[in-house]
Amino acid sequence: MSFPQYPEYRDSGVEWLGEVPTHWEVTKLSYITNRIGSGKTPSGGATAYVSKGVPFIRSQNVHDNGLWLDDIVYIDEETDREMAWSRVRPLDVLINITGASIGRSCLVPAGFGRANVNQHVCVIRLDKAAEFSSWAAWSMKAPSTKEQVKVSQTGAAREGLNFEQIAGFYLCMPPLNEQKKISAFLDHETARIDALVEEQQRLIALLKEKRQAVISHAVTKGLDPDVPMKDSGVEWFGRIPHHWAITKIARLFHIKAGGDLKAELFSVEKHGDFQFPIYTNATDSSYVYGYTSSPSFPAGSLTVTGRGDVGFAIFRDEEFEAIIRLLVLVPEKGVSSKYYTYLINSLLAFSEGKSAIAQLSADQMSPYQVVVPPFREQKDIADFCERESLKLDTLTDQAKNLIKLLQERRSALISAAVTGKIDVRGWTPPADSAPADQEARMEAV
Repeated sequence: MSFPQYPEYRDSGVEWLGEVPTHWEVTKLSYITNRIGSGKTPSGGATAYVSKGVPFIRSQNVHDNGLWLDDIVYIDEETDREMAWSRVRPLDVLINITGASIGRSCLVPAGFGRANVNQHVCVIRLDKAAEFSSWAAWSMKAPSTKEQVKVSQTGAAREGLNFEQIAGFYLCMPPLNEQKKISAFLDHETARIDALVEEQQRLIALLKEKRQAVISHAVTKGLDPDVPMKDSGVEWFGRIPHHWAITKIARLFHIKAGGDLKAELFSVEKHGDFQFPIYTNATDSSYVYGYTSSPSFPAGSLTVTGRGDVGFAIFRDEEFEAIIRLLVLVPEKGVSSKYYTYLINSLLAFSEGKSAIAQLSADQMSPYQVVVPPFREQKDIADFCERESLKLDTLTDQAKNLIKLLQERRSALISAAVTGKIDVRGWTPPADSAPADQEARMEAV
């Protein structure tokens, strides 16, 4: 889809807006608003939240594609009265002013009920909300505004915006009829893009479920569908091939926790004798803390995280060192570490009673029971899981890349429309605005 440019442009006088259509104005946000301010944390912090009451909007609820209310919290009527100045109205524009989500913004829908905000969310109230709010909301999502957010951040320890900075943001202001046309265009086109993104997100979830199911079945049932089965006696394994055994994981591996590093054996960079990776308690298999000249663990071992995301296993194909909180499992002869990497990640849930374990030690891991196929089967199953994982991971990566492209397209479309780089005055919504099939919609964006 392509659109013409406007016939004539002029310099906006604002670096990040560039040239704008000749008949457009450029104004500061303060000139079209009557309120820019935020709320506060209620007395008592999170203990002030109640199960029902007035919705209390926090930064995690404010997103560029709207309000996300799945994890909304509530305050009582008295707290809301004490914070009456920060109540939210329909058609207000909300923007996050601190933290990692700084600059994320959305429009409060028409008909939205009573709500309030905390100190991390700024309320922008337009003079003529019915006329300008939709345009202002789209303008706040544009890269030109994001750039103004970027250059305005304050705070040594944490990103932050103050109200004066927000009031000084520059917006393009086309005639009202064009504002409405451009807003309607963006409502329609971004909805189409968002529908595509949601489809890809659902696909990623399905691929993740399939990957889990394929691996779980392979590591507990094997690859021969006709093999006789028996009850394993272990709830999470169920029935297993008749010739497989059950044993404690400590009988298959020597389990040891990583230790402290010796300064003389450590280097941040890989050079000279320092050729062997040092791994930490991380779930990213490619993350390396540094390098050592004296590795403690052999290639073919596996590591398991002991803190944070407890119990995540990674196969290691070279000699290495491990530091504190990372468990290392060195296999006995006739044990495939690759097979048990898949088994641990798909089936073992490390817990104390009904609660997830906070820290996993070698002693805690040792008594966990695992299945024991013959070594040849372990290798065949590991190879099968590797092939199937690669297929599904490739499809997942393709879906993620498509989401990235769609999000970039969405951002570029908003930017071009609200800064006048494209002329959509001749645009009309399709007669049938219902989502078409995916191929047709991909052609549209």
